[in-house]
Amino acid sequence: MTTLLPGELAWYATGRFYQASKDDLLADYGYFLHLPFIEAPLFDGGHSEKKAHFTFAAKPFKAQEIDNGALKLGRDPVGEFALYLQRRPAGNYDDPASFAEGERIATFRRTSIVIGTTVDATVGKKTASVVGTNVFSARLIASVPFEFGGRRYDLADHLGPGITQFGTAAAVPIEPAPKGYKLVLPFTGSAIALGGTA
Repeated sequence: MTTLLPGELAWYATGRFYQASKDDLLADYGYFLHLPFIEAPLFDGGHSEKKAHFTFAAKPFKAQEIDNGALKLGRDPVGEFALYLQRRPAGNYDDPASFAEGERIATFRRTSIVIGTTVDATVGKKTASVVGTNVFSARLIASVPFEFGGRRYDLADHLGPGITQFGTAAAVPIEPAPKGYKLVLPFTGSAIALGGTA
């Protein structure tokens, strides 16, 4: 069993932020590119959401927008997200709920609000958003042992009490957005383990 030390890499993930058309609620969905403690391949073939065995889905939330010159800030409330094992990969960016299928193997709760920052840049007379960043910590509040690739795992044994994740998002929307959503932005996240005992 590989128990990560505090500050060691916990995962690389990628996904998309989705803003619903009806109520403006936000949520993020995606999959894991790398989990250092899992020894078997994370993908069933090529590297894409449709081949990923390990996915994540957030509980939708309402963000507050704050402007500060060329910086656009998003204030996200405390919320939860879950990790899933999909023995038959089914993730599909055109159907965000598909990332919440399979076996729920862990649930995390963010420890505080999250401030996301989008940077605007002006070229000539045009101003456009360029890139967004955020950082948050999340505590592991539930974990279920599972078997994968002939070995038994439990995220509580590997990550300790939780993670801190650093995110980078594109500011250019993906179009067209799936039905029911008005804005979709791609992102990547790099997390480190809090370490210690869960």
